[in-house]
Amino acid sequence: MCLAVPGKVLAIEDRDGTRMASVDFGGVVKEVCLEYLPDLRVGEYAIVHVGFALQRLDEESARKTLELFENLGMLQEEFGDPWEQAAAEAHGPGSVGGATGTVAREARP
Repeated sequence: MCLAVPGKVLAIEDRDGTRMASVDFGGVVKEVCLEYLPDLRVGEYAIVHVGFALQRLDEESARKTLELFENLGMLQEEFGDPWEQAAAEAHGPGSVGGATGTVAREARP
């Protein structure tokens, strides 16, 4: 499922002529394109879908929505568990995250 999730802009930079931002989604930070909201500033909130900030949002609405998504498990579904992802990456290629942790795949001839 791909949600439109509210996030808080932490930093903004120009990357090869494109405005990009580091955006915090309740503890998960992702890179987001700001081309649809060129006047968005650090500290403001926006609704983000598939890596693009689409609409400015007030802080109270953003916090309520993030809390609701978290309570429903939708943030976990959308972003995954960052600790589980880090563990899978630490095990290198061929590792996959499972529901109970990281499991390495067996090599087969």
